[in-house]
Amino acid sequence: GIVMAGNIPLVGFHDFLCIFIFGHKQTIKLSTKDNILLKHLVEKLIEFDNRVSAHISFEEMLKGCDAYIATGSNNSSRYFEQYFAKYPNIIRKNRTSAAILSGKETAAELENLIDDIHLYFGLGCRNVSKIFVPKEYDFVPLLKSFDKYEYFADHHKYKNNYDYQLSIILLNNIYYMTNGSTLLTENQGLFSPISHLFFEYYEDVEKVIEQLQQKEELQCIIGTGRTAFGDAQNPGLFSYADGVDSMKFLQEI
Repeated sequence: GIVMAGNIPLVGFHDFLCIFIFGHKQTIKLSTKDNILLKHLVEKLIEFDNRVSAHISFEEMLKGCDAYIATGSNNSSRYFEQYFAKYPNIIRKNRTSAAILSGKETAAELENLIDDIHLYFGLGCRNVSKIFVPKEYDFVPLLKSFDKYEYFADHHKYKNNYDYQLSIILLNNIYYMTNGSTLLTENQGLFSPISHLFFEYYEDVEKVIEQLQQKEELQCIIGTGRTAFGDAQNPGLFSYADGVDSMKFLQEI
């Protein structure tokens, strides 16, 4: 049984693919926010080979499954852990990603980083919600790169988030930078709201890497020598969510 998230399109495809490869039967509960693309894909697979229909079903309630994979928020994960405790399971919680900048990034690398931040409105667990920069970092090139997604300001829900975040910043007299569509503030937190990017200064990059590797909330770290700029939302087949080997889990069921 799979409980899929709905934060970005086809976010549960990797789980679907792993189970499909193994030949296990799968019952899928889709999020109401992402309930079209996967159904369409399965319909096409059934057109190619009708035997697929016996292995895949979509249900609103998951019952009678031998194992479960569930993805959701920190709050929903507590319920998943309770409901599925008696069965083999993989439970996934809130995750985000961070980038480490040296200040020597090229214009192309910054443009790729902007994709890592803004694709899918920043809603994915692999989207960068915070950057770490050296002291005396020049933010001007980064802010100019934000203009690639300045059209987000024309999206009313995104603009509402931007206006709300800006009002909070102004009320609290917090120093901020913006290009008019994305806000940038110094903050110790990892999870930044939509339309808002956190940054933090560092003096020793090795200490930053060591600290980040200990944070279970992080899905990936972007930067030179890490996941490449622009690849955050292009994971490979073996880029398992939360570092949990789904294929090994399925093999042991």
